[in-house]
Amino acid sequence: MRVKHYSVRTERAYAGWIRRFILANGRRHPSGLGGPEVEAFLTLLATRGHVAPGTQNQALAALLFLYREVLGVELPWMENVIRAKRPRRLPVVLSAVEVRRLLAAMDGQVWLMASLLYGTGMRLMECLRLRVKDVDFARSEILVREGKGGKDRRVPLPRRLRDPLAAAVERVAVVHAADLARGLGDVWLPTALARKYPGAGREAGWQYLFPSQALSHDPRAGGLRRHHVDDSVLQRAVRSARLRAGIAKPATCHTLRHSFATHLLEAGYDIRTVQELLGHKDLSTTQIYTHVLGRGASAVRSPLDV
Repeated sequence: MRVKHYSVRTERAYAGWIRRFILANGRRHPSGLGGPEVEAFLTLLATRGHVAPGTQNQALAALLFLYREVLGVELPWMENVIRAKRPRRLPVVLSAVEVRRLLAAMDGQVWLMASLLYGTGMRLMECLRLRVKDVDFARSEILVREGKGGKDRRVPLPRRLRDPLAAAVERVAVVHAADLARGLGDVWLPTALARKYPGAGREAGWQYLFPSQALSHDPRAGGLRRHHVDDSVLQRAVRSARLRAGIAKPATCHTLRHSFATHLLEAGYDIRTVQELLGHKDLSTTQIYTHVLGRGASAVRSPLDV
């Protein structure tokens, strides 16, 4: 997985599923197992584990990687797997008033990150992985690198966040200067860039825009580095702010992305533009937000009101 440059998260998830598969089959070596055992394992996840469809697909991807890439065995097509049911659900969307109430219940760095999620439509990890160089004040744009599917895209830089972002860049410079004075200050870079530009990891532009308060040990390269803030920090802050704001909807960090797309469509922006800003590969994924455009239940006049 490291040779193929898989992320640490994918590496841990795949290794976890492979371990569970081996344990579920009495600790037998996977080379002695095959398609029937994989089908039985995936079916068990759906029938007894009641896992979500995405979870079952992740387990399948991990086992396919194990057999194809590690053991060199091509598994037969899984025709007898009982698939986890994928319910058709509409996204949770906050109104503009609810978004203001949610953001008003936050402050500091978590407020800035949550404001970026709503103001740009970025995913949670896309926001956390922003580097200083990705914020283009001159063009009023933010460059999202290595988004879902490994794609780059540009999103608008909200005018209301120009000054807070500039202050965040200054704070990063102060923290980075202190790290350099201690003989540290080297940030993680993608493998190819780290080889091509060995000293780039110590440059200010490559530092994370939202750095962690503490240094951490690099699980792959070793050594102490300052990574970006953990995703659980913002997730807990949004949940706490939702409760303080008295919002009954089960809003999360991803709800701010849904709200961004919905409010743009309500404002009359073209769906293709929204698709590009969200980084959706398929337009049908973006079309789920059209339920707010006066074509659904809210556009029907109830006979009780006649």
